[in-house]
Amino acid sequence: MVGIDMKHLAAFRAVMLSGTVSGAAEALGRTQPAVSRLLDSLEDQLQLTLFDRRRGLITPTAHAHMLFDEFERTWASFGSLTNFADRLADGTVGKLTVGAMPALGTSFLPKVIARFRSLYPEVRVILKVHMSHVIEDWAATQQIDIGIAELPFSRTGFRSRIFGNHPFVAAVPANHPLASRSEIGPTDLNDGPFISWSRDIGARVFADQALQLAGVHIEPMYETTMSAAAYEMVKQGLGVALLDPYSAALRNDTEVRILPFRPEAPCNVALLWPEYRQPGPHVDVLVKLMTELQAELFSALPGASTR
Repeated sequence: MVGIDMKHLAAFRAVMLSGTVSGAAEALGRTQPAVSRLLDSLEDQLQLTLFDRRRGLITPTAHAHMLFDEFERTWASFGSLTNFADRLADGTVGKLTVGAMPALGTSFLPKVIARFRSLYPEVRVILKVHMSHVIEDWAATQQIDIGIAELPFSRTGFRSRIFGNHPFVAAVPANHPLASRSEIGPTDLNDGPFISWSRDIGARVFADQALQLAGVHIEPMYETTMSAAAYEMVKQGLGVALLDPYSAALRNDTEVRILPFRPEAPCNVALLWPEYRQPGPHVDVLVKLMTELQAELFSALPGASTR
C-alpha cells in the first residue's frame, strides 16, 4: 500500500463515477494520460486488476466495484472530517473552558454564555465555578482557557489584567430602618444584624478593614462563602450585608434595597489566561460580551458608576 495517496484514489473514484478516463480527466482537471498512469500505479500497488481495457474502453472489474463501495464509505467520512476542520477554522465549532469565582460564575457568566450561544451555537462551553484561589491553580496548570477571579493573586504561571474595580455595596431589607438612607457606612452596620463573608473569602478582608478603620467592632451574626447566599439572607430579613457589585446588580427584589457603601472600596476582579496556552478566537468574543454586560449592569446600580 506504500505510495497510494489521494491522487490515486481520486482518479479511481472519478473513473468509477464518470465511466470513462476522459470524463475523469475533465472532472479532475488532468490529462487522460495522467489519469491512466494513476490508475496503473494504483493497480500495481494493490496487485489487483481494477479495469478491463479493450479497444479504448475501460470496464470496472468486480474487484473495482467492491473497492469503490468501501471507498465511498471512507470518502464520506473524509468529507465529514474536512467539513469539521473547516468549521474549526472559521470558529463555528470548538470547546471553551471557563473558570469563575462564585460571584460571577453563578449568575453573571450564565447570562454571558447565553449571548455567546446566539453567536456560536455549536461551541461547547464548560463553566467551572470555584473559589478564586482554585481559579488561579486552574489557570497556572493550563486547565482552563480563561478565568475570572478576585485579586490579589498568590501564585504565578498565568497572565492577567483587571476586568472590574467597581465598589462593594450594601444590601438592606426593604423594611429595615436603614432602607430610607441614600448610603450607609461602617457604623451603620451596628444596626444589623450583620451578615458577613466567611474568613476564608478574600472580600472578608475588605469588610474587616472598613470596620477597623472606622473604629467599629461587630461580630457577624451570620457568615457565608457566597454573596448570593448573603443576599438571600437579607431578602429573608435576617440582617444587613455587604455584597460584591455583580451579585447585587443581577438581583432586583422589592424586599431588598441596594445602597452605596462609604467609604468606597473597589471589588478588584481580574481575567486570567494560562501562560502557555494560546487563547482562541472564542476567548476574545467571550471577554467582549462580559465587558458589555458589566457596563449594562453597573450603569443601573445605585452609586456605582461604570469605571
